[in-house]
Amino acid sequence: MDWTDQVILITGGTGSFGKKFTEILLAEKKPKKIIILSRDELKQHEMRTMGFNQPNLRYFIGDVRDRDRLIRAMHGVDIVVHAAALKQVPACEYNPMEAVKTNIIGTSNVLEAALDAGVKKVMTISTDKAVNPVNLYGATKLVAEKLTIQSNAYAASTATRYACVRYGNVVGSRGSVVPIFLKQRQSGVLTLTDERMTRFWLSLEEGVRFVIRCIEQMEGGEVFVPKIPSMKVIDLARVIAPDARIEIIGIRPGEKLHEVLISEDEARHAVELEDMFVIQPAEAFWFGYQWQNRGKLLDHGFRYSSDTNTRWLDENSIQRYIAPFEELYKQGKLEE
Repeated sequence: MDWTDQVILITGGTGSFGKKFTEILLAEKKPKKIIILSRDELKQHEMRTMGFNQPNLRYFIGDVRDRDRLIRAMHGVDIVVHAAALKQVPACEYNPMEAVKTNIIGTSNVLEAALDAGVKKVMTISTDKAVNPVNLYGATKLVAEKLTIQSNAYAASTATRYACVRYGNVVGSRGSVVPIFLKQRQSGVLTLTDERMTRFWLSLEEGVRFVIRCIEQMEGGEVFVPKIPSMKVIDLARVIAPDARIEIIGIRPGEKLHEVLISEDEARHAVELEDMFVIQPAEAFWFGYQWQNRGKLLDHGFRYSSDTNTRWLDENSIQRYIAPFEELYKQGKLEE
């Protein structure tokens, strides 16, 4: 795939993912144009002052809740990366309709605007919270996934194709536990909800590069899941603050003990490749079902869960992941 003649729009483009995606794309793929769509003019201004001011970069103020604005933004766009979302679990629980308006209705607006504008590829960024959801955030992202995949049925006679990427916790991103632990370290006490807790783990750059590869390979209808390592949260706490006391405070409402990236039911129509799994569409009457010829089908009852993963981070590996955020924290640049 030649990125140099592509126009890309990123919803939620001023977020952690959007900035890293833009940085890598500008440096390595050199696309014709990147459009950053977000609703916060201050974050767009801050992004410019950080050095994101290349001549092929555009800033577009708009909200995914506004379909008309999205149609305007997508004029002449080839690829849409849909990363805009309300993702803070407590905020979504307290403001449920706001989460629904952004994560569900907003996603629907993005998908329909892309079809109306003749966009070629739409990639929705999802999360492990969408599998067997126990909180509203996860439920809204599950619906967003279903909307994205099923949109291929409407687009089958057009050039537009839709797919999703689903991955785990991103080290040091907004909402990550890393900035919280770094801040708590000063007090000598780290709070942990459950000492048995495990999480999938990847860096922001790993997530971005995976999304880029999936955009290049997508046919429409897939949910792409990377093979990533697991980590015990208590090991993370010990690496960040080895001398601190760990206080167990109990699992919060809407929180899981372990995360799942592929459920047993999804595994029936998923394919394993060397570095990822591809969940094919459950209904095969349009496209996206050629992956079973490229990899192997999963065993009956397979479940990709953070507690039964075959890849684990030890304390040295965890230290390498968090080292950049230690430096950002010292400089006062790490956001919670």
